[in-house]
Amino acid sequence: MLFAYRPEAGRLIQMPPPVDLTAAIWIDLYRPLSNQAADVSRLGLPVPTLEDMEEIEISNRLYREGGADYMTVVLPGLSESKAPISGPVCFILSPERLITVRHHAPRPFETYPERADKVGPGCERPEKLFLGLIEEIIGRMADILEGIGRGLDEVASGIYSGGANGLQADALQTALQKVGREGDLLGRVRLGLLTVERALSFFGQTLADRAGGDVLRPLVKGLMRDLQALEVHADFLGSRLALTSDATLGMINLSQNVTVRIVSVVAALFMPPTLIASLYGMNFAYMPELAWHYGYPLALILMLASASGTYLFFKWKRWL
Repeated sequence: MLFAYRPEAGRLIQMPPPVDLTAAIWIDLYRPLSNQAADVSRLGLPVPTLEDMEEIEISNRLYREGGADYMTVVLPGLSESKAPISGPVCFILSPERLITVRHHAPRPFETYPERADKVGPGCERPEKLFLGLIEEIIGRMADILEGIGRGLDEVASGIYSGGANGLQADALQTALQKVGREGDLLGRVRLGLLTVERALSFFGQTLADRAGGDVLRPLVKGLMRDLQALEVHADFLGSRLALTSDATLGMINLSQNVTVRIVSVVAALFMPPTLIASLYGMNFAYMPELAWHYGYPLALILMLASASGTYLFFKWKRWL
């Protein structure tokens, strides 16, 4: 799909088809078809393929070609099936327009067009449009980090308050699964912060060659500080994630220990009666009490007394 926007009264207006790409300040390519990529390439800006965008070398992700800057970042988003994934997004920044190429759906690309006049430096120039979109991306990742923190708070409150005790295996399994999901999401956000910081640093190095670069430099520095603050927050959440994961695994071990202890106690309670029953169950010809009238009731009393004595001994030792 191809979405084209033009500036009007400080806002971004989506252009209806058929689109005159030469009048667009922002062209957003989402899973572009070959003919859509060819239309954009006719503007003198080759569109990289998904394979090109997935290259991990910095020289393939941050470079200048034909007077335009190509900056590829990895952002969390949704696939076509609405599954959470991370994927590459390429920003092609030329003096006339901004082109974005993506094959998944990061949330900022849906929210920014309606908020372009409210966030960032504005959208009347491609450079300002790029910085505004980067600010929206940073804000989205900050929201995700806050959500991860709330999720860890919920799991931790259940673990540390004693609500998830050793007998509630389902609750512990659910908590561990949630910690795993939050950890996976945190890893995607940290990768996004790293790649966005690299792209923004690359953009900052080219400000001297841009018109109005001195005006944009403080904005770039402010966004860099925001990224660094979020990286510190992500490191803090990583420590909390490890602590919560260890606590959950510890509670699972305690739950298993309680189960094993109960089984061991039950086995110990039946050991003396089993010994007595085994002795009186031996089929020898000459054994005491075989012909005794009260032998059977006495054996039952001995077995019950041995089990009761074992139980009372465990209670006295506080093993139960």
